[in-house]
Amino acid sequence: MYRQLPNQLTMLRLVLAGVFFLILNQYRYGGPGTAPQTLVLTLSFFIFIAAAVTDWLDGYLARRWQVESRFGRIMDPFCDKVLVIGAFIFLAGPRFVMPDREPHALLSLNMVSGVYPWMVVIILARELLVTGVRGELESAGVKFAANVFGKLKMILQSVAIPVVLFIIWLDPAVHTWTAWVRDGFVYATVLVTILSGIPYVLAAKQAVVDLPPPPPTPPTPPTTPGSE
Repeated sequence: MYRQLPNQLTMLRLVLAGVFFLILNQYRYGGPGTAPQTLVLTLSFFIFIAAAVTDWLDGYLARRWQVESRFGRIMDPFCDKVLVIGAFIFLAGPRFVMPDREPHALLSLNMVSGVYPWMVVIILARELLVTGVRGELESAGVKFAANVFGKLKMILQSVAIPVVLFIIWLDPAVHTWTAWVRDGFVYATVLVTILSGIPYVLAAKQAVVDLPPPPPTPPTPPTTPGSE
């Protein structure tokens, strides 16, 4: 039980992510003052929080019981990324567009979620970069664990998403002050996501410098005509 429970919690997070996406897919913003689809937003809010709690709990139990596994090292960050990036993709989708605001400028603000596709691109690019760097260095025998900046990024992302869902429920087009709170969380999340990738890049650069040079390749003997 001690060995399997953390991994089961990790897989439960993947299942909860699927349920979260299925429910959130039923939402469509109808405009200022319309019915806020309370049930959809409430279920999405609590399911996301439950999934985020499993992220903390599986790691805590694995360290406490000293049952950290290779499966957990692979699946735990994978499930995190599916949940968080998937949530941001949904929140930047057409179901959260304010129908009464036609885009008319380069930086038109017409998303009730406050999340825009360019933000998702930045978040996804950071994750792909760090994952690629970690995979390459660990294949060379360099330990490349998550640092405090990466954990702070994950905490902020996990807080920002339910905050956005709650503010959508309040309807920022009606209660305009909530839009400032929403945008504060969203832009802070994007900024911390960018900054959290810098230590990984610097650590990777130093690790590459410290790697021993590859062994010299033995010379290939010359071939003579007719020897093949």
